[in-house]
Amino acid sequence: MTGQSLKALSEANFEDNEISINVGGFKKKMRSNTLLRFPETRLGKLLSCHSKESILELCDDYDDTKNEFYFDRNPELFPYVLHFYNTGKLHVMGELCVFSFSQEIEYWGINEFFIDSCCSYSYHGRKMEPDQEKWEEQSDQESTTSSFDEILAFYNDASKFDKQPFGNIRRQLWLALDNPGYSVLSRIFSVLSIVVVLGSIVTMCLNSLPDFQIVDSSGNPEEDPRFEIVEHFGIAWFTFELVARFAVAPDFLKFFKHALNLIDLMSILPFYITLVVNLVVESSPTLANLGRVAQVLRLMRIFRILKLARHSTGLRSLGATLKYSYREVGLLLLYLSVGISIFSVVAYTIEKEENEGLATIPACWWWATVSMTTVGYGDVVPGTTAGKLTASACILAGILVVVLPITLIFNKFSHFYRRQKQLESAMRSCDFGDGMKEVPSVNLRDYYAYKVKSLMASLTNMSRSTPSELSLNDSLH
Repeated sequence: MTGQSLKALSEANFEDNEISINVGGFKKKMRSNTLLRFPETRLGKLLSCHSKESILELCDDYDDTKNEFYFDRNPELFPYVLHFYNTGKLHVMGELCVFSFSQEIEYWGINEFFIDSCCSYSYHGRKMEPDQEKWEEQSDQESTTSSFDEILAFYNDASKFDKQPFGNIRRQLWLALDNPGYSVLSRIFSVLSIVVVLGSIVTMCLNSLPDFQIVDSSGNPEEDPRFEIVEHFGIAWFTFELVARFAVAPDFLKFFKHALNLIDLMSILPFYITLVVNLVVESSPTLANLGRVAQVLRLMRIFRILKLARHSTGLRSLGATLKYSYREVGLLLLYLSVGISIFSVVAYTIEKEENEGLATIPACWWWATVSMTTVGYGDVVPGTTAGKLTASACILAGILVVVLPITLIFNKFSHFYRRQKQLESAMRSCDFGDGMKEVPSVNLRDYYAYKVKSLMASLTNMSRSTPSELSLNDSLH
């Protein structure tokens, strides 16, 4: 095509003619006056071209017989470009990759500020923090990896029974006692254990009511005989439960390293220690003060509620979350301590002459702690206007401080909850009747890919941190 024909074509386009656009096989006719609304874009600049060379600088190919411009780009993203020319606004769907979309609109010469307000916040947020959007996917991968390691440990413990006397019977009892949902027998045992725990807690609470309190001839409080029967039955059940689990454990040395087994032990120790203390006091009246120790140990029965963690996925997940969230919890305590120190001194300076409840800094610490945690007992309140403004600032600061680490802790709880559910599912579906079988509920391909990805990431970090190892990284690539 000659320069005059191209010039004529350009002038025809300016007269509201149509041009054909072919983007990766997606064909569309567009009117020139629509493109001229945005002359600085790639398609808008096509209308000002007067030679084939200038046209090919803007597109990948050009058919002068059909007046068709070809672009070797992603046809699935081109409808967003068409929508922009028709409306003047860009919209970004949630399933799109923001970086791919950004590169695409940059190619077409469209600026990001044309993104509509309904999509702008989400788009820029995903672009600045891409890892935030993929939290669920990453958490699932981590959950799969961690669960796989725990399932391997579970199968390793189960295989230890093969070399022990009565191994198959002990293994079935171990699975029934340690996995509440494994079989009908384990479910019945779990329900009985829960009933006994709740019954023990209820009787301890009822025993504190005046109607059920009994005092002996010497003025010492005694336990109601009916509640004492319930307590003895509960202790007998808890002892039997602990001894049974210990008897069928695959490894006796590691039995008490498990947190749930330690909780079972601590739930019965106060009773036996109290029994020994009472015997000592009866034989030696000079050690009567030890009786107070026995009263304190009685109250430790409330910790039996922690035995429910063996039967509750949520409680076990909560324990794991607290265990691995020490940094977030420490950060929360640090924020609170800084705020309490500042606001207590300010309140003391303002209220020390007007309010007896805030006359010392330690007293102001209590007031600031109650205010920042939004408890608000109301036992001590500021009286001056400046003191009330300080209290308002203290409360608002407390809300912000408490909220900041909550998201991180909740994400960890979700991770551990999914991991625990996957582990329980694997344990309940296991069958050792015909020997060791394939580990259920685990994608070995994903596990292997995750491990390789972690290895490559560590190698990349090493190469970045030590310039002397750049040659190793180059050789790998």
